[in-house]
Amino acid sequence: MAGLALVGSWVSGTANASTAGLAAAAQTGDVATLTRLLDAGTPVDSRDTQGRTALLLATHANQVAAARVLIARGADVNAKDIIQDSPYLYAGAEGRLEILRPMLTSGADLKSTNRYGGTALIPAAHHGHVETVRLLLTTDIAVDHVNRLGWTALLEAIILGDSGAAHTQIVRLLLAAGARADLPDAQGVTPLAHAEQRGQQAIAALLRASGARR
Repeated sequence: MAGLALVGSWVSGTANASTAGLAAAAQTGDVATLTRLLDAGTPVDSRDTQGRTALLLATHANQVAAARVLIARGADVNAKDIIQDSPYLYAGAEGRLEILRPMLTSGADLKSTNRYGGTALIPAAHHGHVETVRLLLTTDIAVDHVNRLGWTALLEAIILGDSGAAHTQIVRLLLAAGARADLPDAQGVTPLAHAEQRGQQAIAALLRASGARR
């Protein structure tokens, strides 16, 4: 119930029962109330004091049905809050596949970046979301985009991953999608060097098979 505290914190000018109700319905997955409020003219992209829309709140709570209603009603999948999260970026980072899929056909900005300067692909790789990475790689997302840390999705999968089956599969998917196996980080350390330093033998073998060198 803690999430419901958010419904009272709406931006001046939108602070009324309908917009607060929209937030609560989005967070709890109350599709009937959500639909009723939208039909009554409640703005679909109303924001709270943290800049969060109802769609971002639904995505946070993994309320798939509510998120899909909001998307179908024209919610902005790229609307960012004050920490630069958007529904699309959050869905990608957290592996919310059932929400991410309709976003990709509803205007998701593949070039949009989070507060670290990363596209949705980079945190998806970091967190080991194999199917999310697989889905994003079917789009035109830049596989070698470099974030403010100087890391690509491939580097994050190696540096921040646990070298288990999921991260190994993500490295395989990224390499198959054309990720540069030799693109170093901001300090000039290559993916292969990072993998070897961490004892990631299976990942190192994949990198060498793709022509990587230290």
